[in-house]
Amino acid sequence: MRVVVLGSLMQDLVVRVPRLPLAGESLIGDGFAMFPGGKGGNAAIACARLGASVHMVGRVGTDAFGDRLIATLQADGVDCSFVQRDPTNGTGVAIPIVFDDGGNSILSVPRANMAMTAADAAAARAVIEGADVLLVQFEVAMEATLAAMRMAWRAGVPVLPNAAPIVRYPAEALGLATWLVVNEVEAAAMAPGTESDHAGKAMGLMANGMEAVVITLGAEGAIVASGVGTKVVAPFAVDAVDSVGAGDAFCAAFAFAMATAGLGIGGIAEAARFANAAGALSVTRHGAVPSLPRLEEVQALVALPGAGLRH
Repeated sequence: MRVVVLGSLMQDLVVRVPRLPLAGESLIGDGFAMFPGGKGGNAAIACARLGASVHMVGRVGTDAFGDRLIATLQADGVDCSFVQRDPTNGTGVAIPIVFDDGGNSILSVPRANMAMTAADAAAARAVIEGADVLLVQFEVAMEATLAAMRMAWRAGVPVLPNAAPIVRYPAEALGLATWLVVNEVEAAAMAPGTESDHAGKAMGLMANGMEAVVITLGAEGAIVASGVGTKVVAPFAVDAVDSVGAGDAFCAAFAFAMATAGLGIGGIAEAARFANAAGALSVTRHGAVPSLPRLEEVQALVALPGAGLRH
């Protein structure tokens, strides 16, 4: 399967703490580590580990972080021909703050990612138009994201945006989407209403013309809306240690499942269950890229009795 990911490339500087500090407070952390990341880079590597042929479209600085990110992508077989080196803006940096229960908050400084232009997307036109699916996020300049989505849409290539982080976006972006994946916070911002009415939010977002909307609910699983209504996809029970990158693992696995024949994955809800398994596996390991599972791991978890579908 041919996947193109246009998205962010970030160096993660991970800090482990028991809680967030109060205003004016200095708090001693429990640990520190550096991992390659960025929502785009994570999704690209996740797709590659599932067995897809992946092209990454992105931008990094001419610095050591940029060198490290490209090397990491290439080590997993991701084609980096369309990753530009920016002589002015440094490589993006994210500071995930990971708590004892595995939850996280993330500070993001996109830097070179926000210098992406429509020309960056146009350079990859041939691979975008020849892809089986295009994945985008909202962590790079919207100009580049929209340009790629338009190319894919006109060529009949399915487009999966993960509207994260939530930013000001044009209505056109949702009109170009085939499927949409958001978490609870993003769904609430995009479809305001009753906080707990995830099904209503998902169906409301469907009004933009998408084939499916998935709202991920963390440890509660996910809810899927399609033309036949909504389904709850129950979670897999795992011991979570670090949730950084779980959403990226989910999006990559959902796109892979939707665009791949022969895996025995029947439809949208089944694809979300496959994606739930990928996300569940990712939270059992530290770091975004190190936690991304391979196909055989996801298939093994899916084959276990446990998570099912509930109307």
